[in-house]
Amino acid sequence: MKAFSVKTPKIGATRYPDIIKKARSVYHEIEQRTKRRPYIRSAYFKKEKIFFDYFWVHLNQKLPSERRRRLRFFPCVIDLIENSRFEPFTELNRFKRDERLYRFTGATKDNELFFVQIKEDLKSKQKFLMSVFSGE
Repeated sequence: MKAFSVKTPKIGATRYPDIIKKARSVYHEIEQRTKRRPYIRSAYFKKEKIFFDYFWVHLNQKLPSERRRRLRFFPCVIDLIENSRFEPFTELNRFKRDERLYRFTGATKDNELFFVQIKEDLKSKQKFLMSVFSGE
């Protein structure tokens, strides 16, 4: 599986309050583009919308140290989803048969690998950003 090289740098802060502030400002820019649910358009899915409904909920279930590690990649995630046309790893969800999971691989400028997981609801055909995590 090929890793997409993102042009956007990851968040350089180390303290959680600084990281969440920068990540929320990136997210707020996306929120301001629409009056309804925030979304970004994906190049791989032929400009279909990717919603953020589950991302923040899933992230808040993690420990603060894990949240910090994952949120540092948030600007890179947006860049990857909007621009990557590389084939992701795809599988049906083992626990819910009406969901398909896509796992994209990305690389930052300093060759640090990260993964982005997107869930597709096969009934409604909607796609949701689920998670981001580092390749370590």
